[in-house]
Amino acid sequence: MKTTEYSGNTKPGEIITFGTYPQTADGTDKTLIKWRVLQNTGNELFLLSENILNCKQYHSEDVDITWNDSDLRKWLNTEFYNTAFNTAEKKLVKITHCADNGDDSPDTEDKVFLLSVSEVKALTDKHGEDSLSTKRRTIGTEFSKITNDNGCHLYVYDGKVRDDYIIEHRVAFGCSWWWLRTQGNSSSRAFFIGPRSSVRSYGRVNLSCYGVRPAFKLDLQQK
Repeated sequence: MKTTEYSGNTKPGEIITFGTYPQTADGTDKTLIKWRVLQNTGNELFLLSENILNCKQYHSEDVDITWNDSDLRKWLNTEFYNTAFNTAEKKLVKITHCADNGDDSPDTEDKVFLLSVSEVKALTDKHGEDSLSTKRRTIGTEFSKITNDNGCHLYVYDGKVRDDYIIEHRVAFGCSWWWLRTQGNSSSRAFFIGPRSSVRSYGRVNLSCYGVRPAFKLDLQQK
């Protein structure tokens, strides 16, 4: 998978590396994070992690909750942010106004966030279509598949349906679900992406088998 150095000329669909995060099963590594470029406005890059980097609950309890108050939002903007980016890199991470968080869920200001339903539909591709070059369905790192301190363990499809897999270098890897930030069909549910690119609305917020693909906006003017 080819990566490029980012610049004002970086195109949507290209992959860049920025920051580090554990990606092996033992979790002791600091591996460069691959990010897929969703947009380039000339002033900033809108980035989504190419793979699922961790497995987390949207919230620790099965209760009505907004994105604003969720445990996952807090984790992304504290623990993940501080682990993934060094001091110099943090200066390039812009604060983003996040809307489309769900009915009665207020807009937020986030350094790191999940994609919303509207963003994922506009900026990622559907399985089998080539109109956009950012994969909606994806696989997790080895680190995301291990059971973590909160008991979360990424579910990986292991059946025999070809559409549930991604082929890389002639090896088949099972896809996994990953969270969106938008509230689902009730306030105790959130949207998520299925293994065949479907956008689903019924993920209970305390489920411990869904993955996290962080997103953020990188300031090109500070480079």
